[in-house]
Amino acid sequence: MVRRFRYVMATALAAVLAGGALMYAQGPGPGGPRGRGPGGVGPERMEAGVMLRGLDLSEAQQQQIRQLREQHREQTRPIVERLREAQEAREAAMTATPFNEGQIRAAMQQLAVVESDLAVQQARLQADVRAILTPEQVQQLDARRAERDARMNERRERMRQQMQQRQQN
Repeated sequence: MVRRFRYVMATALAAVLAGGALMYAQGPGPGGPRGRGPGGVGPERMEAGVMLRGLDLSEAQQQQIRQLREQHREQTRPIVERLREAQEAREAAMTATPFNEGQIRAAMQQLAVVESDLAVQQARLQADVRAILTPEQVQQLDARRAERDARMNERRERMRQQMQQRQQN
């Protein structure tokens, strides 16, 4: 169950990071750089700002990334709908009376298939965006991701230690 939770969280994080990176490349929306009003900045756009800020994307790169993002959105929409349906099926299976292990396992397998499809789509988008960047921009992006991963690992370790302390008390 813990392994499943980690997989779901990693998939969700990948989706947010990939979608956010592309949204940042568009520049500020109609709501302006602070994201007020329509087209404003959501959490995924803020994360993307951290990843792509300072990469000095050219206008051509920004346009290419916008196009990729739009294509990705259209291709991902049906997968996201399937994900929602699979999550609902899982919830229904887990709360069904009487208990039906086969139904739960089938729902979980379907959810895993859809999550895999989404992860592949996100990875494809990330690869396409990386192909647009210069080698220097890729190096900068990789360094930022490594820093982010190190911070996340530190947070996980602190949380793990806190949980252990609570269990000991």
